[in-house]
Amino acid sequence: MNYEPGMLARSRAGHDKGSIYVIISVKNEYVYLADGALRPLSRMKKKNIRHLQPILSVKAGSISNDSEIRHLISEYIRRTKERA
Repeated sequence: MNYEPGMLARSRAGHDKGSIYVIISVKNEYVYLADGALRPLSRMKKKNIRHLQPILSVKAGSISNDSEIRHLISEYIRRTKERA
């Protein structure tokens, strides 16, 4: 699976299991993630690719600030709740 910046991903392992993040950058087997709230762009989370589940239904173009990240994640959550 190719991970690309702008993709959404869900954490599968760790104390943040189940959290949704936006991939900011990819370096070897690690990705840098942000959620705009607990993990803003200024304090991204480094996570192993093996501990992520990609969400292929949503991909952002360019991410420039934390409010865009929060909006993207909240829209995804809202749409998934509507389907259920």
